[in-house]
Amino acid sequence: MENNRTLSLSILSGKGGVGKTNIALNLAFGLHQLAQNTLLVDCDLGLANLDVMLGIAPEGSLHDVLNRDVRVEDILFNLGGRGLDLIPAASGVTDLLDFDEDQQDQVVRRLDGILKRYNFLILDIGAGISRTVQAFACMTHHRVVVITPEPTSLTDGYALIKVLSTQKKIQDFHIVVNMVASEKEANLGFERIRAASEKFLGISPNFLGYVHHDKVVSESVRKQKPFFQVGPKSVAARDIMNIAGRLADLRNASKDTIASSVPLRLGG
Repeated sequence: MENNRTLSLSILSGKGGVGKTNIALNLAFGLHQLAQNTLLVDCDLGLANLDVMLGIAPEGSLHDVLNRDVRVEDILFNLGGRGLDLIPAASGVTDLLDFDEDQQDQVVRRLDGILKRYNFLILDIGAGISRTVQAFACMTHHRVVVITPEPTSLTDGYALIKVLSTQKKIQDFHIVVNMVASEKEANLGFERIRAASEKFLGISPNFLGYVHHDKVVSESVRKQKPFFQVGPKSVAARDIMNIAGRLADLRNASKDTIASSVPLRLGG
């Protein structure tokens, strides 16, 4: 893999309970299925979920890298295939909840040495509009906002886009509509958030895709495995592969841009 060809994504949501972490986890597996080396980082500081969803007990976390001078290489957790790795977070840790610029700089510097191994870097960020969420969202090339068709999710998703647009001057957002009953419902949910964003913010989010409401998802949560593994031929897994394919196309179309930039940068 060529240097400086890592495309970074932050996975966000305006509220909890929309399946954001599940999307981030399974998207990493989907990208890896497309021969895209992927690093997944749990950035939900203080409320780590990825290790629980995977049923693992990692020996180190991002907290150790930032506070105990531990090497990133020593806390990488392989997810079962060459080029598919996780950097876990730590649960119940409060000293990282107010993520300042010094800590941002540490993350950028510590990850810089290993990112050349990966085509994609995925940051699974906490829900809401906290200072930490905003800081991580500003650090990546692209932002993926996960919503559901429910009115509260649409409202909170729009609020997140509004804050990042007006306060951080971010203009590019990708939308994934999760837990849909049909393609029509997904398109309707996206259209509502797109129309509000265009009318009031002057920006037009990109529709990245949708994931059906699928019983394999709840089954995978109980089994503490990605639904991409529990039901590789399921509707939800197919949907994830469609999204992964669009992201791979996005990376290919952006090669010149990402080759001249850094995968992570200090947020505004």
